[in-house]
Amino acid sequence: MKSNPFLILLFVFFTGFYSYSQNQNKTSQSKEFKVEFEQFTLDNGLNVIFHIDRSDPVVAVALTCHVGSARETTGRTGFAHLFEHLLFLESENLGKGGLDKMSARIGGSGANGSTSRDRTNYYQTVPKDALEKMIWAEADKLGYFINTVTDPVLSKEKQVVKNEKRQSYDNRPYGNTFAVIDKNLYPASHPYSWEVIGSLEDLQNATLDDVKNFYNRWYVPNNVTLTIAGDFDTNQAKKWVEKYFGEIKRGVDIPNMEKQPVTLTASKKLYYEDNFARLPQLTITWPSVYKYHPDSYALEVLANYLSRGKKAPLYKTLVEDKKLTDDVDMSQYNSEIAGQYLVQVTAFDKTNLNEVQKGINESFKNFEAEGISQQDLNRIKATQETAFYNDLASVLGKGFQLAQYKIYAGTPDYINQDIKNILAVTSEDVTRVYNTYIKGKHFVATSFVPKGQANLALEGSELAVLEEEKIINGKEDTFDASIAATYKKTPSAFDRSVEPPYGESPNVKLPVVWKKKLSSGINVLGIENHEVPLVQFQLQIKGGMLLETANKIGISNMMAELMTKGTKNKTPEQLENAIESLGAVIKAYATDEAVFIKGNTLAKNYNETMKLVQEIILQPRWDAKEFDLIKQSTLSKILQQKASPNDIADNEFKKIIHGEASILSNNNIGTENSVKNTTIEDLKNYYTKNISPSVSNFQIVGAISESDVNSSLNSLNEEWKSKDIIIPKIESTKGVAKSKIYFYDVPDAKQSVIRIGYLALAATDKDFYPAKVMNYRLGGGGFASELTQQLREGKGYTYGISSMFEGSNNKGSFSIESGVRSNITYESISLIKEITEQYGKKFSKSDLDVTKDFLIKSNARAFETLSAKLNMLYEIGNYNFPNDYAKQRENIVKGMTIEEIQKLADKYLNVNEMIYVVAGDAKTQLPKLEQVGFGAPILLNPSTEMAKN
Repeated sequence: MKSNPFLILLFVFFTGFYSYSQNQNKTSQSKEFKVEFEQFTLDNGLNVIFHIDRSDPVVAVALTCHVGSARETTGRTGFAHLFEHLLFLESENLGKGGLDKMSARIGGSGANGSTSRDRTNYYQTVPKDALEKMIWAEADKLGYFINTVTDPVLSKEKQVVKNEKRQSYDNRPYGNTFAVIDKNLYPASHPYSWEVIGSLEDLQNATLDDVKNFYNRWYVPNNVTLTIAGDFDTNQAKKWVEKYFGEIKRGVDIPNMEKQPVTLTASKKLYYEDNFARLPQLTITWPSVYKYHPDSYALEVLANYLSRGKKAPLYKTLVEDKKLTDDVDMSQYNSEIAGQYLVQVTAFDKTNLNEVQKGINESFKNFEAEGISQQDLNRIKATQETAFYNDLASVLGKGFQLAQYKIYAGTPDYINQDIKNILAVTSEDVTRVYNTYIKGKHFVATSFVPKGQANLALEGSELAVLEEEKIINGKEDTFDASIAATYKKTPSAFDRSVEPPYGESPNVKLPVVWKKKLSSGINVLGIENHEVPLVQFQLQIKGGMLLETANKIGISNMMAELMTKGTKNKTPEQLENAIESLGAVIKAYATDEAVFIKGNTLAKNYNETMKLVQEIILQPRWDAKEFDLIKQSTLSKILQQKASPNDIADNEFKKIIHGEASILSNNNIGTENSVKNTTIEDLKNYYTKNISPSVSNFQIVGAISESDVNSSLNSLNEEWKSKDIIIPKIESTKGVAKSKIYFYDVPDAKQSVIRIGYLALAATDKDFYPAKVMNYRLGGGGFASELTQQLREGKGYTYGISSMFEGSNNKGSFSIESGVRSNITYESISLIKEITEQYGKKFSKSDLDVTKDFLIKSNARAFETLSAKLNMLYEIGNYNFPNDYAKQRENIVKGMTIEEIQKLADKYLNVNEMIYVVAGDAKTQLPKLEQVGFGAPILLNPSTEMAKN
């Protein structure tokens, strides 16, 4: 994954289409919801899929190459993922960094990509007037790229990928679980036996010739699918596709990979003492089926039934009866030539995983005796229907779906057969696949346990072999990323160096917002939208942690969670079944400043869903058994956060910038002491005192009219009694007089997690949005930002870095966030400090133009999805923004000058008045940080053994 530092794989889990009924324009009609498409193939073999969606003036362009880690060979792993990175850097006609620069200018979502075992894709959503530019750019990447790859370019990108591996796998709890599973589930010769990201040794040994050979074999038109979805002219788009892609040479024919299912001759048990784990985790994996195998549909239902929800056998045994964990996950991971099926349990502290395995086996016995009822089968299918529509909420989602069917099933039209297969699953099918793939079958079991707790692993487990990287100061390859590649351009029938012009400017229309204040005090805001037959809503009850006391932090969060665990007239299981039978999701949680009850449902089931929401609000059950479980679950989360460098850095940064006297300095899930001392009476008291319509906003978007929404709220408005609630005003803490570095020791950390910043602005401050505009080129613009260009692209120090202003009605932080290779912690902080300090002084007309282009043009896609529209309502309702605030902000951007940017930078980017927090390996990185110039770093946890040495 290119721009999101927390993901490597983008999975599209479920596809299909259903019939539905909806009320539109006050006329009830039934129609089939269907994703229409057009498909054609160029002479060179490029497969092209078009899908028209005129609901927003945007298009999504995705290039999917049928190559993933499964096409690699032993000793040359990680190439597919490395290529995902390389293709963004330069091509002959875009130039160095040209794609990212263009993405910013055209207001795109940001060029991104992902790699799986079987395919690599590249994608972006842009305003419709930039479609020809995107087709030109994607063709340049595919056909005019490889000459630009040089040894320095390869060396730098190797460092970026290494940082991704450290961040996503090596520097987090249980990060290497699947590496152990796959190595033992598949034979060494099987292409799924290694991980998508590959081995660091293989990456390090990769040569320029290796890279070119891989490109020439796999990155050819006859192995690629181009998907374009959105608002465009298909006839014109065909001409552009032919023009830009047509002369790229076809490659050698690529045969389909044969299916390679695996069979275990014996079960395997392995354990590993994880440096970052604080709780023991058991994962049991069975060989399974490839994607779209006839049995995959029943296996999906089986996983859902066995593990998800109060009625699930695994949940009942492990969570409710034996109290060994707070959650159980069972899922299938199906790929092109094989698949695997797994159950995973992160147990409570000090739990012996042998007891967990016994509980799993007991659950299976219960299922063998009882099977699955037709009612439960229908309930699961209802949730799948809603999940399907959620996947189609954006043009990019639609494009992904069509490309996935083409790659894995041979035709986008498989969408029709897929849904038939889903609907055809019977109770007998579910029992049959259990007997075929799970019951009495051999498996691979991994026990990942905290350091020094090997006694918690399954009996008979062998130590798993994992090669851990040793990071030594000064032991990394050096390179000069500034060296320009010299090469002879690939011949073309026309001048490809000329970037195509914009098309006709899109007519951007803001969603129409309606408002109403109910007599109880609830402020209602809505947007009617019929693109998909869904409704999303959220009830926001202001208060959250702000209404807690210092010794009872976490009460609102536990109360919110408990509110969805049954009602006065429904047990927790009955309430859950009622929600799922509607194909709905209702969740409740608390933040620092509010309690939220959020819902997502089929439009046809909205009224019934709201009846359940009302019951949750007005008739809480206060189930003692569920309270005990939530309490234990919260304590486990707190323990897990103490092992996560990212959570550690976030929590310490928050504590320091707010000051310990402020309620906002706390982690809103609580502390071990506050949670242990909380009683169910505390939750009831919070509810009685603070849950009121007088401080509530209800925001709703989707396929439902204003009148229908208001009707659905009549009963709640009448029955929910209002009370006066005073939300405390937070006194602003004094600013940072002088910068200090705070260090939290995470012994043997592979990365240092960095947080830099201070308490800055409220969202309602007149400077808040202008400051965000100012920050775009510093660290708010992804690959268009200076921090990314220098620390990742220039130095290879990090996988991702960003800066941001966050705020609400209270002041929020300005922060710079990154995870960097441990042995360049000092160098990274020094460079961040230098870039930030010089940012305003160096800000140019070019920087201003890029900022304006992006922020203005991106408005075309700003409110495409239901969730984006819901966020729009949230900002209008909470900050008293006008309905057209997006247009007003556009005018702010248009009027912005270099001088204003420089003044804002001078005012809000003083690096000598910021807090610097580092979570990393103290024994190797702490001493050198004094050279930054802020005095000796303050060690936040001096009791650690490594810190003593």
